[in-house]
Amino acid sequence: MIKLKQAAAAMTVFAVLALIPASAQPTDSGAHWIATWTAPPQGLWGPSFPLPTGVPAALHEQTVRERLRISAGGQRVRLVFSNRYGSAPLLIGETSVAVEEGPGAAPRKGATRVTFGGKKAVSVAPGTDVVSDAVGLRLPPLSTLVVSSYYPQASAVTTFHWGGQQRAEVADGNRTGEPAFAASASFPGRAFLSAVQVDAAPGTGVVAAFGDSITDGNGSSPGRNRRWPDFLAERVASRNVAVINAGISGARVLGDLMGESALARFERDVLAQPGISAVVVLMGINDIGWPGSPFAPRDAQLDPERLFAAYRQLVERAHARGVRVMGVTLPPFEGALRATPFEGHYSAGKELLRQRVNHWIRHAGVFDAVVDADALLRDPRHPTRMQARFDSGDHLHPGDAGYQAMAKAIDVDVVLGEAAPAPSAR
Repeated sequence: MIKLKQAAAAMTVFAVLALIPASAQPTDSGAHWIATWTAPPQGLWGPSFPLPTGVPAALHEQTVRERLRISAGGQRVRLVFSNRYGSAPLLIGETSVAVEEGPGAAPRKGATRVTFGGKKAVSVAPGTDVVSDAVGLRLPPLSTLVVSSYYPQASAVTTFHWGGQQRAEVADGNRTGEPAFAASASFPGRAFLSAVQVDAAPGTGVVAAFGDSITDGNGSSPGRNRRWPDFLAERVASRNVAVINAGISGARVLGDLMGESALARFERDVLAQPGISAVVVLMGINDIGWPGSPFAPRDAQLDPERLFAAYRQLVERAHARGVRVMGVTLPPFEGALRATPFEGHYSAGKELLRQRVNHWIRHAGVFDAVVDADALLRDPRHPTRMQARFDSGDHLHPGDAGYQAMAKAIDVDVVLGEAAPAPSAR
């Protein structure tokens, strides 16, 4: 009976491994693969929502070219594509990767073909991701990659990353191997490409920035890598640390719509990323601001106790994996989106909720450390409002200077577990 059980267990393990794409199976024991860049996938939202996605309905016999800046470097690279929200298989006909010589310049030394299980094409089943084979490409920290993917069949763009202050370019035909790229269209965000992994130096860790549009970079200079996770990546580039941006514009801790809730996506977008060692959480302002606004006109006002319970869950789940968690207070937002179609995001009652949430973040002792973005960004003469020098202009999102100040305020030694937080930060 014991032998039968052991045989059955072995067959079960074999069956599970058979379901994993060959490119995703661990075959390189000497490597240290980590995530160095991410763009968390989102699913489509309905036409009644006040923000259009702006992505094409489908790609057909077209190439999508995307530029992205990694954080930590390495000797080899792998790409991750997601069909998380697709209802049909996604066929990627060919993919290439290259290193950009300079902003807007042609890729250095042309492009290298990316394979999947040794083949140039791959079919990604609905609800799944696929990891490419390793590509030998020496990448210094903060390198810019150019990824070009050809979609030969009609492929509905149902899995994408919206915004992020980046644009993807589209050209007709297979242009994956061409340095020049005559784009016929572009769109905000990413399509299907969801992560980049590198074979990094041993001991290299990963810090995830987990948040909403303030983390995704709304209000920063488009295409210039001026989000606060970008500035943080620059600070730690010499310390063998990667910083991945797991922000989604419109994200909420408790609610879905522009992406799944923080509770639902935390495992996939943060804890499952290879090499993860710490996470910085800045999320909750949409849970406060959306109810009663054009974004969620029928939602009831936030119950802060539910938000506190959710924060605790995030921390508990991270600690169970040995991952440290730093909490960030919610920045001031008086006048947010005033005189826009989205007016109603701010009110005096919502301000009281923000203050209560920030008091809890500072004093509950749940997070391993705290960054007080509220104290950093607020106007000393009008503390419910963001300082003009940090404000992007919409009174909700910081601009480049605000994001840079936020990154500077993070104690890197504390995030990396190399120093204890100051008593005032707990």
